Formats: sequence, structure tokens, C-alpha cells
Amino acid sequence: MPRAIWSGSISFGLLNVPVKLYSAVSRKNVSFRELRESDGSRIRHKRVAEADGKEVPYEDIVKGYEISPEQYVVVTRDELEEIDPKRTRAIEIQDFVDLDDIDPIYFDHPYYLGPDKGAEKAYSLLVKAMGDAKKVAIARFVLRNRENLAAIRPAEGVLTMATMRFADEVVAPDELGEDVIPQDGRKLEKREIDMAKQLIDSLTSDFDPGKYRDEYREELLALIDRKAQGKAVVEPVSEEPKPTKAPDLMAALEESLANVRGEPLAAGGDGGTKTKKRSTSSKSRSRSKTSQSKSRSRSKAKAGK
Repeated sequence: MPRAIWSGSISFGLLNVPVKLYSAVSRKNVSFRELRESDGSRIRHKRVAEADGKEVPYEDIVKGYEISPEQYVVVTRDELEEIDPKRTRAIEIQDFVDLDDIDPIYFDHPYYLGPDKGAEKAYSLLVKAMGDAKKVAIARFVLRNRENLAAIRPAEGVLTMATMRFADEVVAPDELGEDVIPQDGRKLEKREIDMAKQLIDSLTSDFDPGKYRDEYREELLALIDRKAQGKAVVEPVSEEPKPTKAPDLMAALEESLANVRGEPLAAGGDGGTKTKKRSTSSKSRSRSKTSQSKSRSRSKAKAGK
């Protein structure tokens, strides 16, 4: 039975629907402990003062906000408690919007909202109404002393909720500068665009999350298992893909399409052209060697006479 991490109610208008909050993801990260190499003893990190290296008890530690190098504004626990968001048990819906209006970059952590005891009918009503309206609720709520923005939507008969980043937390593309955003003035050829679209169409399929695996985690766990059993560790050899240079775009696109379709590379493609050139050059060298050989034979025959 999944354990609820929060309970409260969804509130909009005069309607309050008691709900429980469940995490929608189960982290599979592989975590390590720091050990001393010589004997495997656990490493412990202590809070020490930079000035004298002495350990500082937790009750003597305060929080400071750095306003300039080595200059801090100290804020006490009492001051923080005064401005803590009110610990209400309400998820207050602010607006209903279309899902397509929300850029996915705003989504953060996913959750499920389930009905609390006695709220099954009101919960089902909300799921049905939101599903029919095809709308997403934008709401505010407090979790772990932090005010959160969230998007709530129905999916497969339940309500899902994703916490969201506030607008001032998201970096706009135009803030990245010229070093990040391509400023290449060269125009793309229509043939290049059409070929890229064909490659996208060839690789288009229905989304199946089960087909994508965390291969690094699998290899890491396999490595740990082999070492735990005292087996030899084999280091995998992998090559990093090299970036495609601009002049090679068409050749790379043509070869990619041929690979996806399972077809040999067309003779008219760049790859075929290079093969032809190599073949022609080879024949020329062969004919040149034959001519030189015949010429030497005739010279020897004349000398013999």
C-alpha cells in the first residue's frame, strides 16, 4: 500500500475535496557511501568553522545570505518562522487552462492525488468534470514549508499533479547569449530540410516508455554484482559520437535514412559518389601500371634486336 506524504483538500469556489498526495515516481538512483580506501571505514562529515577548524554544534549555527564575497546578512530561525508560508491544508485552484498553453519546461515533480475517506464522490465528480472540459487546474499549496505552484489534470481516472517552476526561475532562450544560440547566417537548403523531415518521419512511432531503459544504472548494478561475487571486472569500450560537420549534413542524412529503411545507400548520394571516385581512381592506377609494364616490355624487345 503506497504511503501518502501529505493530506489536505482541493479547494475552488465553495467546493472542498479531501485528498491525499502520493509520489508518482520511485527513484532508482544507485547511491554510494564514502569509505576510507585502506580499511573501508565510513567517512563522516562534520560541521566545522572555517576560521579555526573547530566543530560547531547545530544549535550554534545560523543562516546567512551572501550579498557580496564574504559579506553575509544573518537571518535567525525566529525570523524565518515569521515569514514561513501558512501551513494550510488546502490546494487552492487559481485558474483552469489548456494543457497546450503550458510549456513542459515549467513542470517539476509529479504526484498523484487520491480521494481521502468519504470524499470518493466529490473526487470522481472533479475528475469527470475536468476530463470533459479538457482543462488543467493551476493551483497553489504548501509542502515542506515551501509554497508551490502546481498543475492538476485527470489521467486514467485519477488526478495527477505536477509541481511547477515559477516564471522567474525559468531561463528564457534569449538570455543564453550568442555563445549558446546558433548565429550561423548560412541558409538551409530545401533539400536538406526535406531530407531531415523524412528522417524524422521514418523514426516516428507511438511513445512507449517501457522501451527506454537506464542502461548506465543497469551496467553499474551488474558491475557491483560481479565485484560482490568476486568476478573479474570487464571494462566496456565505447566511442563517443562525433558532431556532424555542416558540409557532411546531406551525406549523414542520406546514410541515416538508408539505415532506418534497411536500404543500401543510393549511388547518387555522397557516399556513392565517394565510392565511385575511389573505384575510378583505382582503375586509372591499374591502367597506368599496365601501360608502364607494356612500354618496358617493348623497350627490352627492341634492345634485344
